[in-house]
Amino acid sequence: MAKLFYRYAAMNSGKSTQLLQIANNYESMGKQVALYTAQIDNRYGEGVITSRLNIQRAALTFSADTRFEADRHAGIACILIDEAQFLTPEQVRQLHRIAHLDNIPVICFGLRSDFRGEPFPGAAWLLSLAEDVEEIKTICPCGRKATMHIRTDDSGRRVNEGPQVEIGGEARYRAVCAKCFYRGE
Repeated sequence: MAKLFYRYAAMNSGKSTQLLQIANNYESMGKQVALYTAQIDNRYGEGVITSRLNIQRAALTFSADTRFEADRHAGIACILIDEAQFLTPEQVRQLHRIAHLDNIPVICFGLRSDFRGEPFPGAAWLLSLAEDVEEIKTICPCGRKATMHIRTDDSGRRVNEGPQVEIGGEARYRAVCAKCFYRGE
């Protein structure tokens, strides 16, 4: 029986690497997968899922206007979504229905919260609807488990205000533990 999965973690935890490995596993068995990534995240080019290990794959993109239920999934064995925090609540509901009504596993990878410690709407809905939720672990520079993010400016100083979404990898964000997050480290 298919279900909706959510794999969340702080940045630099290997989410995209795991997604690409799952795609490879399905394809090595002769099965087709559908890969999606957020259109807004164009750090490596539009429609490209890239891991920090420099593994890349072309992917379909989604934006707030994407209707996953309208896409044709005939012959697809699994749907894999990178940057799932950017999904809308309605898109999460669509993916949940696809898993249950079309019997296609949907595995989403993304962040849980932003640089202010506030949930992304897509993440909140995934945490609510996914039948299988797993935290992928990574560490803070201090050695504790990283669960939060700090946004920095061009000079490396912490930023506490601004829009929830500002694309930028390690040049703009650091994964930190809650203690370092609240201390401002």
